[in-house]
Amino acid sequence: MNNSQSKSYADAGVDITAGYKAVELMKKHIARTRNEGCLDDVGGFGGCFGLPTGMKEPVLVSGTDGCGTKVKLAILMDKHDTIGIDAVAMCVNDIICVGAKPLFFLDYIACGKNIPEKIAEIVKGVAEGCVQSGAALIGGETAEHPGLMPTHDYDLAGFAVGIVDKAEIIDNKTMQEGDVVIALPSSGVHSNGFSLVRKVFDIENCDLNKIYDELGGKSIGETLLTPTRIYVKPVLALLEKVNVRAISHITGGGFYENIPRSIPDGFGAEIEKSAIKVLPIFELLQKVGNIPERDMYNTYNMGVGMSIVVAKEDAEKAIEILKNNGEDAYIIGKIVKSHEKFKFV
Repeated sequence: MNNSQSKSYADAGVDITAGYKAVELMKKHIARTRNEGCLDDVGGFGGCFGLPTGMKEPVLVSGTDGCGTKVKLAILMDKHDTIGIDAVAMCVNDIICVGAKPLFFLDYIACGKNIPEKIAEIVKGVAEGCVQSGAALIGGETAEHPGLMPTHDYDLAGFAVGIVDKAEIIDNKTMQEGDVVIALPSSGVHSNGFSLVRKVFDIENCDLNKIYDELGGKSIGETLLTPTRIYVKPVLALLEKVNVRAISHITGGGFYENIPRSIPDGFGAEIEKSAIKVLPIFELLQKVGNIPERDMYNTYNMGVGMSIVVAKEDAEKAIEILKNNGEDAYIIGKIVKSHEKFKFV
């Protein structure tokens, strides 16, 4: 082997100048997310954020997640400006379940090759998710992995931090028999169960632009790539005026795994299956894949992205507040005394 010939990082497949260009292209998107806590611009070694004042016992609440194999759909469709919304949504929708207001977000993009324009499009979606949730995008990392990932592939993950006064943390121990379970509609499949979605529709080989009457005249690709809905602002508006007993983010594991996570021992949620407004994409998925109904409700949100428990006397007010904040909320069940934390009726 001739070791006399010099080698560069570029020879190894990593283009440092592409990284610089990507950062420059990102800046206009990141600027949209700045809020009162931002202390510096993106580009330093650590993102600095000033904590809000006025809380007696401030508690930081964190969450981290990714978009799963939904990223593959974005790659196949060569549409990268919405997948970042999903990354933000999966994190902030979790921390709002505690009652925390998102403060800031950081992203991590791993790619086979840093194509600055593509990276900027991904970050554009991240920034949009941050704007929707009120979080500042204060930093991130784009890692080029030649030889580890194919050139056009990438993965996206994120990390969010929120804050809540300790006395305001949602406490499910206040739950009582007769409380009402309210549904907040999802925008679609969101970001869970895409390995099964990809298998059922064979998305690597199918025509993603094929229009389906069952999907209201939309293509299967457009429908599946619909970003995860972000519930932060409507829920924060609700928390200001109504005593919320519990919140569940309906993600992987569907109803059977997520609703019980917010139910205390001795109680159970009785959900009326017939009351759920199932979205057409789930009906099509179940039909094409011949998937048992229980598996559908144990994998997907089925049209309910979040469930909220409030006292029966607060239900009408809660629904009104949520509707005034853009959520077509409706009742899907009630809380009963039970050793079984969840069941359909």
